[in-house]
Amino acid sequence: MKTFSPTPKDINHEWFVVDAQDQVLGRLASQIAHRLRGKHKPEFARHMDNGDFIVVVNCEKVKVTGTKMAHKNYYRHSGWVGGLKTTSLGDMLASKPERVLMAAVRGMLPKNRLGRAMLKKLKIYAGPEHPHTAQNPQPLTLPY
Repeated sequence: MKTFSPTPKDINHEWFVVDAQDQVLGRLASQIAHRLRGKHKPEFARHMDNGDFIVVVNCEKVKVTGTKMAHKNYYRHSGWVGGLKTTSLGDMLASKPERVLMAAVRGMLPKNRLGRAMLKKLKIYAGPEHPHTAQNPQPLTLPY
């Protein structure tokens, strides 16, 4: 018996909608990364992108525990001397809530071109509406 290795014709990408309202940020991000990677499928292969498309709505209503709202910081650098910018989680949720969940999921995916391809299948929206109704996404209930 030979080991099954999927080919591109064996891969089926499905669409799912996740409601992030009252979900804990880290737990939600880990489950989304698991689905984007395709590890829930029996034909999982670590060298192929066989995950599903995930549409996340209401990401502005995500919860965090402890004192992360004031003490967790996001950093970016302009490339110039003294160009380090710092933004707290509370400020980031108020201005760009999509980036909070995107950064959390990005950290849980592979750091190569395959991980970047997986991240393109994640669509995040702050409000309850999304423009992907033509793909007929199924609602996804996450276990925790």
